[in-house]
Amino acid sequence: MGQQRSPQRLSKFLSYILERRPDEFGLILDPDGYVKIKDLIKAVCEEDGLRYVRRAAIDEILVTLPNPPIEIKGNYIRAKNREGLPKETFAKNPPKLLYTCVRKKAHGFVLEKGIFPQAYPKVILSSDRDLAERMGKRSDQSPILLTIQVQKAMNERVVFYQAGESLYLADAIPAGCFTAPPLPKQKAEIKKQKVPEEPKTQKFPGSFFIDFTEESEHKKQVARKRKKKQVTKEKDKRRMRKQKQKMWDNS
Repeated sequence: MGQQRSPQRLSKFLSYILERRPDEFGLILDPDGYVKIKDLIKAVCEEDGLRYVRRAAIDEILVTLPNPPIEIKGNYIRAKNREGLPKETFAKNPPKLLYTCVRKKAHGFVLEKGIFPQAYPKVILSSDRDLAERMGKRSDQSPILLTIQVQKAMNERVVFYQAGESLYLADAIPAGCFTAPPLPKQKAEIKKQKVPEEPKTQKFPGSFFIDFTEESEHKKQVARKRKKKQVTKEKDKRRMRKQKQKMWDNS
């Protein structure tokens, strides 16, 4: 394990990336050969046996090795020897299909407006689908893979540049020049009004409870019957008085 994590081994690996083949790892260097350290670390950690690499491991190379092949400026790193780096050139015969990924939250915008640069001044594309997906996962765990139809884009006056064996660059890719998964269907949420449930009365064996609603209705019925009897009684009294009055008048 100690040999696996040695500064010498890591130094050789970083030299390979920064001196010769940054494109193999989906990295684009700036005109001075620099790349962000955090972007380099993300690429390195994808390799078996190098998942431990952090900024401290890179700093250790500068401290422990007598003539380190790398140099750091702020949050950027580059190789001292950059003669073997691939040059950015006009792509004369690009492949028919190129790939790139965008963040999931940009899915709808890209379908409508097209693909535009994100962290780099140009859109970074790859002829290797797996590499494009690896690059996409460095900024989004579930990126959206886009397939660029190169001839359609060239018909729209898109110019492609090559930056190594597997990486290509473009200023932008218009909508309609690439395919992408459809947007997920937005399911309308139907809000159901919940009918409040009647409180359940806990019942115990051998017990009963009075239903006050029924009791109140019963009282009303009794009161109506009493009132009806009272009215009838008053009518009977008035009728009796009239009969008595007639008897007295006839006597």
